[in-house]
Amino acid sequence: MRKAIPLKLQKKVRARANEKCEYCLLHQSFGFLTFHIEHIVSLKHGGGNEFENLALACPHCNSNKGTDLATFLGSYQNIIPLFNPRLQNWKEHFQTENGEIIGLTPIGQATIKLLCVNEPDRLILRRILAEEGMYP
Repeated sequence: MRKAIPLKLQKKVRARANEKCEYCLLHQSFGFLTFHIEHIVSLKHGGGNEFENLALACPHCNSNKGTDLATFLGSYQNIIPLFNPRLQNWKEHFQTENGEIIGLTPIGQATIKLLCVNEPDRLILRRILAEEGMYP
């Protein structure tokens, strides 16, 4: 049986992320649904509720990521791990341009692909926010 993440730990995760999704950088205040505390390495793959294995994720990023740790990029022989916000620096793998998230590395490109971060509806919201100086 899965143990619930204690509220105190959830608050620490949210504070560490400054209330922003650690994958797409959208702030919780601009989301329509409450952001999730996500397991970077899912319980299914042996991850736990340790602070180092938790990240704040918007519902879109979290549902697209699911329990995945990697994806294929280009060909089925080219498996690339997803971005890990505890081990990697966001700015080394991504940049934003008018709300669009651009992958600078294979890890960034694979994460963008799997998490569908540049889907039209998500991109429109981030572009509006960027124009107003509220994103990232």
